[in-house]
Amino acid sequence: MTRDSALALMHEYTASLSLRRHMLAVEAAMRAYARKWGEDEEKYGIVGLLHDFDYERWPDPPNHPLKGAAILKERGYPDDVIYAIKSHADYLTDCPRMSRLDKTLYACDELAGFITACAMVRPERLAGMQASSVKKKLKAKGFAASINRDDITRGAADLGVDLDEHIQFVIDAMAAEAEELGLKATA
Repeated sequence: MTRDSALALMHEYTASLSLRRHMLAVEAAMRAYARKWGEDEEKYGIVGLLHDFDYERWPDPPNHPLKGAAILKERGYPDDVIYAIKSHADYLTDCPRMSRLDKTLYACDELAGFITACAMVRPERLAGMQASSVKKKLKAKGFAASINRDDITRGAADLGVDLDEHIQFVIDAMAAEAEELGLKATA
């Protein structure tokens, strides 16, 4: 299980640049949390990188993420990686989020998407973004309406982190990868 093989798998199943960038954003946040906690950065990163790799082909529940989980099993990925990916889907009631790995993915997934949406409407993109501006946008129900705000707040609570600190932490993790995410300031 290496990042290179996970990245190749993600590219094999995902053509959409925006979906690829979403998975890279979640990977960045997951790796940052793993570093902060002294966890396995490679494992956390791969979970973030692959959590939606099957979505483009099988977007309907429960195919996503179960089709992807079967592919990961066939390719020899560890059970805890597969479980974490399955647990990010609320509708899979037999996969409650139990481990820190599971909870971190859930906490970072929707938030990374929302931060991306916030960055896309700013000329400076991620540069200088603050949690307070993201929280203000969270209150605007029409902005990035498809993103579930409850998942963001529940994710932070389940992970046991302050929402404001969590938002800023994920912004900072994504900002470190802004160019790869297509979120570098336009000059």
